Amino acid sequence: MIILTGGAGFVGSNLLAALNDKGVTDVLVVDRRGDNFRNLRDLKFSDFMQPAEFSRALEHKILPDRIEAIFHQGACADTTCTDGRYMIENNFTFSKAILQFALARKVPLVYASSAAVYGSSSAFAPSRENERPLNLYGLSKLAFDNHVRSVAAGFGSTVAGLRYFNVYGQRESHKGKMASMVYQLYRQLKTSGRARLFEGTGGYADGEQRRDFVFVNDIVRVNLVLAEGPARSGVYNVGTGQARTFNDVAKIIIARLGSGAIEYVPFPSSLAGKYQSFTQAELSSLRSAGCAESFSSLEDGIAQSIDAWNRE
Repeated sequence: MIILTGGAGFVGSNLLAALNDKGVTDVLVVDRRGDNFRNLRDLKFSDFMQPAEFSRALEHKILPDRIEAIFHQGACADTTCTDGRYMIENNFTFSKAILQFALARKVPLVYASSAAVYGSSSAFAPSRENERPLNLYGLSKLAFDNHVRSVAAGFGSTVAGLRYFNVYGQRESHKGKMASMVYQLYRQLKTSGRARLFEGTGGYADGEQRRDFVFVNDIVRVNLVLAEGPARSGVYNVGTGQARTFNDVAKIIIARLGSGAIEYVPFPSSLAGKYQSFTQAELSSLRSAGCAESFSSLEDGIAQSIDAWNRE
């Protein structure tokens, strides 16, 4: 059996689809009931638990003896959430329980961290001097990364934290305001014919803020490679290593749709001091871990995403 938390979510459901494509259907999906459940309609899995039920199963040691891997994708991913207790319970305490279980059973654990841990930093190697989260979400992810680091010497099996950069792709439509900017710009252009980008901020011209946009299929491949390979532990960036502008994203979508225009809107005061104007994954640690996977270009990833979104 494989355990997949957040299995109905964006990355989780894409992971489940990839496992199904490999013929793997003995998967325990852990998630809450919500709009994301439509992501499971075309997928196969053997069991389902809500997080509270799964926590009890961990506590009472009633999970199956044979577990091949754990993909821990479940989290509160709302970067605007200010409820500290809720965020820590979901992103830290729950994750610690899964880690303890994985270490006791020596089951490979690959979990989702986030590039939000870098916050205001202008350098993106996964080291402590670069970690400056700007919100509670980023802090909660960093707290668990640091916990993993603190116990790393005792690992006898894979524990890999993946700091996702700006992930986009199929099966994210349920995320609303937390959906990728690639998807949000696609929806804006489909419904109104205009892509709304921020005016210049942080030293960047209108729409020239830059992010490392990474296609979800590439995220999935890295998860699978690290879970299936030899034992290794660490925290790794997962992005393309190439920052692109929001103008680039909008122009690629416009070209793909055949029409549309860009409109620049004032930068909201509510985001002052909380906004990353630039991100770009530094990939040397990922490569050193033996992950040589190539990443899709922004053009190719957006083309595949739009095809999928149009079908959705």
